[in-house]
Amino acid sequence: MNNRFLIPLFLSLNLPSFSQEISFDRFLADSSMRYAAVSFCIINADSNNTIFDYNSSKSLIPASILKTITTSAALELLGPEYTFKTGLGYSGTLKKRSGRLSGNIIIQGGGDPALGSANFPETYSGFPDSWISEIKKLGIRKIEGRVITDDSYYDYLPVPAKWLWEDAGNYYGAGAYGLSVFDNTYEIHFQTTSDSTDLMITGISPEECRFEFSNWLVAAGTADRGYVFAAPYSTNGWLAGSIPVNTGDFVLKASIADPPLIMARALEQKLKSAGISVSLPPTTTRLMQSAISDEVIPIAGITSPPLRDIIKVLNQKSVNLYAETLLKQLGKVFKNKGSTESGIEVVKEFLEAAGINSEGMFLEDGSGLSPLDAVNARGMVSLLSYMKNRGKYFNDFYASMPAAGLEGTLKDYFKDPAFESRMKAKSGSMTRVRSYAGYITTMSGNNLIFCIIVNNYTGKSADIIAQIESILKEVIMSK
Repeated sequence: MNNRFLIPLFLSLNLPSFSQEISFDRFLADSSMRYAAVSFCIINADSNNTIFDYNSSKSLIPASILKTITTSAALELLGPEYTFKTGLGYSGTLKKRSGRLSGNIIIQGGGDPALGSANFPETYSGFPDSWISEIKKLGIRKIEGRVITDDSYYDYLPVPAKWLWEDAGNYYGAGAYGLSVFDNTYEIHFQTTSDSTDLMITGISPEECRFEFSNWLVAAGTADRGYVFAAPYSTNGWLAGSIPVNTGDFVLKASIADPPLIMARALEQKLKSAGISVSLPPTTTRLMQSAISDEVIPIAGITSPPLRDIIKVLNQKSVNLYAETLLKQLGKVFKNKGSTESGIEVVKEFLEAAGINSEGMFLEDGSGLSPLDAVNARGMVSLLSYMKNRGKYFNDFYASMPAAGLEGTLKDYFKDPAFESRMKAKSGSMTRVRSYAGYITTMSGNNLIFCIIVNNYTGKSADIIAQIESILKEVIMSK
């Protein structure tokens, strides 16, 4: 028999066992798996004994399960109560009698990935209108200067170098800036008819994000296959692909190319709407190519939700922006450099200190969006085991993982009653990649940790997911 289809042996007679007709054997034999690679591992969460092993040391593209590495490191090293701070102040001289500020309004970025996000309405309620109120309380009526965003907190390389060009302009490819705002995402609204040549942009939200596009987008079919191509800090880009026909209001979400500048523009517009004049156009320290040299007098500030809440949204909704920001923050705090590279150094040091073999882990970002990332199932279950058995903040980490069939990226999957209250896991997906890593409690009460990564399958992703569900259901039903 070809070794490709041999079922690995179980390593302890006292641990759960599976039948020789296990779904995994059928999975490997399926025609869609002819060119595929799989890394699969299950261990006992309490004893760390291996239950099942198939190519567990083979490094494959993980997609978003890599976020569990970033969030584990962030929780353990920064703590669940950690917060980010954004400041508002002014420089120069304020003459309160005349209300004239001879200087600038300064927005001080502090890396908050969720600033103004709809994911946290209570935290950011009234933002940034409340800032205008605070400025008015100081009696400022005329600004002889400009609004400046100090975005020097991180480096000026917001998008990891190993991301695909196809991803960077779209909402899920938003980069991590010294100041991020509104999830670094804006909306392009379209109205389409049945004629693919009749495609109309009806609006941009927020309006400050409007810039020049070359439009190669057409209306065709019923699926969303539209893409925005634009580089960070660019002032133009293009649209390509297709969006559905006969839509009253179709929304294409794109990444904001320069969030710090958009924030400065938005605040300037609100100042003018409030009757406060501004003499010079808004800018950023990047565009000025210099730091803020004058003393900044505080006006107001805003503090992010605690890290545990940010990580819960990050893992539930698989938000790439939040993961990339946490990676940079680790570099900022522990290496004094807010860059992707310094963050990866910190993560690798964390893995080493945790006793996790990272030789088979090739990390290019914090979110798993890069197709050059690679991990293996053995390393992933070792990490999840560390968090459960030795991590200081496992409860917060576990709470961030989607519950099968109920939450986040797993809401529409694993809906069989067998999974109810028995599985929490992070999912990963990109073209020809499906992965899951998490925790399972079997019907017989055994606590297990698992990871399965599948690369380069053919056929429909839905069929691959269904077969993985079948395998994990058999695990849950085991005795």
